[in-house]
Amino acid sequence: MTIWSRRTSLAALLLLAPITLAPVKGWARYTPHPCKNAFTEQQEITEGQKAAQDVYKQMPVLPDSSPVSRYVQQLGARLVTHAPGYKWPYNFHVVNVEDINAFALPGGSIFVNVGTIQAAGTEAQLAGVMAHEISHVAQRHSTCNITKQQMPSLLAGLGQIAAGIALGGAAGAAVQQGIGLTAGLSFLRMSRDSEKQADLMGTDILYDAGYDPRAMPQFFEVIQGKYGEGGSQFLSDHPNPGNRVGYVNDEIATLPPRTNYIKTSAEFTRIKKAVAGMHPYTAKQVSSGAWKQQGGNAAPPPAAASSAGRLSQAQWAPQGDWQTLKGDGFTVSYPGNWKAAVSGAGGLIAPPGGVGAQNEIGYGMLSGRFQPQQLDETAAETDQLVAQLRQQNPQLTPGAASDVVVNGVRGRSLEATNTGAAGGGTERDWVVALPESTGTLRYLVFVAPDADFNALRPTYERMLGTLKLTP
Repeated sequence: MTIWSRRTSLAALLLLAPITLAPVKGWARYTPHPCKNAFTEQQEITEGQKAAQDVYKQMPVLPDSSPVSRYVQQLGARLVTHAPGYKWPYNFHVVNVEDINAFALPGGSIFVNVGTIQAAGTEAQLAGVMAHEISHVAQRHSTCNITKQQMPSLLAGLGQIAAGIALGGAAGAAVQQGIGLTAGLSFLRMSRDSEKQADLMGTDILYDAGYDPRAMPQFFEVIQGKYGEGGSQFLSDHPNPGNRVGYVNDEIATLPPRTNYIKTSAEFTRIKKAVAGMHPYTAKQVSSGAWKQQGGNAAPPPAAASSAGRLSQAQWAPQGDWQTLKGDGFTVSYPGNWKAAVSGAGGLIAPPGGVGAQNEIGYGMLSGRFQPQQLDETAAETDQLVAQLRQQNPQLTPGAASDVVVNGVRGRSLEATNTGAAGGGTERDWVVALPESTGTLRYLVFVAPDADFNALRPTYERMLGTLKLTP
């Protein structure tokens, strides 16, 4: 089961669940200013989803299962837990284009160019770009722009995508001349006032997520220093309101001081190496449709075979005194000869050989935290999780969920099969979701090849019986 492969398992998708840091309360911070908007939230979501489908038809979007996409999704999931206001169905995608740019469609679809990832010097800088785009969604800037332009319907504005995102004809010619990949999308071109609002809200989102909020204006300065004022499509679509560093620093001054900001991560370093070896399409190649002739979005390179492989029973059989893994919000015990690690709000336990050189997980347990888009009963929240997983992984087939009680906590349990795991074959995943006091779900996923799962079930059941949720 390859976490960062282009064919991914359920456990890999669950690694995308956001790591939640509690917002700091009691300090002054930016207050959004609602703009005039003629559209309901549901209209915005529905039409934004249609627009996203057009983007996939007209631009070389990497598969959501690609390593780079998985990383951006994980980073985005962490950030959106701190986005204020309406709970939009945020989703994140990577466009295989060399230009430095990012854009957010109405309703929550956010696209980040490979060139942006290549240009970012730290994870905090990339997070700053994404927090900025999240802020445009949260403040509904796109549909406010459409309302201001007095378009007859949302589709009248979104329909420009077909003519404006580097798609041949007059728009394609404009792209070849360097106008950019969002030419014609006037509702995506923000005013300086909207840019300042997105900067300020983005600052708070970065801060709440633990990142250095100064990284956002730093990245804008990097782009301007490299290309000059208006020399990149990003700066054209995101005009400088003036003195970005100054007013961002003023906003930071309203927040409790910190000395332990996150600036980068090992995963960012790994992804930076991956994108450094990529050769994204130019705007001209997108305009000409050359990327479609090379397979388009529907034909990603095949995943490498799992180096974890199938283990013999002697390799995965539990031995020795059981140990206890203590994570953020949970503890769980595991066989003494297995290995365990904690990462953020999650944890991983696997037998020797259960995790391959490319982080593919063939045997073991993953745990993490999932933030539902809509708070509801545990059954409904678990359904939200499963729906998201099925949307992102069509080869996943979940079974019916049932109630489960783990040390007095009532939750949900289901099994799923996945024919899309790295290395081929069928994988079985057992998912258990339990409500936490913070409104999030603590999930555990027990993983094994279908042929070995029943033999491992007693071990997995014993592990589940030791799970305890902690404050």
